[in-house]
Amino acid sequence: MARPAELLVVDGYNVIHKSQRYMGLVDQPSGRLGDTDPFDRARQLLIADVAAYAQGRYEAVVVFDAAGNVSPERPNLTVAGVRTVFSPTGEDADSVIERLVTEARHHVRAVTVITSDNTIRATVGGVPVTRVSSDVLIADVGAIVEDVRAANEERNHQHLTLEDRLDPETRQKLDRLLGRI
Repeated sequence: MARPAELLVVDGYNVIHKSQRYMGLVDQPSGRLGDTDPFDRARQLLIADVAAYAQGRYEAVVVFDAAGNVSPERPNLTVAGVRTVFSPTGEDADSVIERLVTEARHHVRAVTVITSDNTIRATVGGVPVTRVSSDVLIADVGAIVEDVRAANEERNHQHLTLEDRLDPETRQKLDRLLGRI
């Protein structure tokens, strides 16, 4: 039987508050009718970024603290292979993260926790748990975004003109016909 993928647990609001990439989306309307949650777009982008980061290497879970949300009773969903968990009323995200890590430890499953919250980092450390700062995830996501942007730019540039797609011999013949050489 194959070992399950390493569990990746992300402290959602901790990461969001550490990066302008996400905080720049706070208070921007999501476009969904009736949605007044100021963090909706930031959460959506974080989940998409975690999906790109996990890419089959991890089973990813992003945990959000629902205590201060506009709608504390949010459903726990899986989006793009990333499970989102909102802490239940009366429980903070730290407790949910600690529970997920404890369950993984009982199953001797490798876990990576992404947070810069020192309390969580202190309580979830040890084998088989790897603790990673939110800043590391933000930097890694930035590198992924830049790689995708550069690949798209290169692909768009390569296919701009017919002339760019010609092999050197055919291009030389075209240049002769057009009187360039």
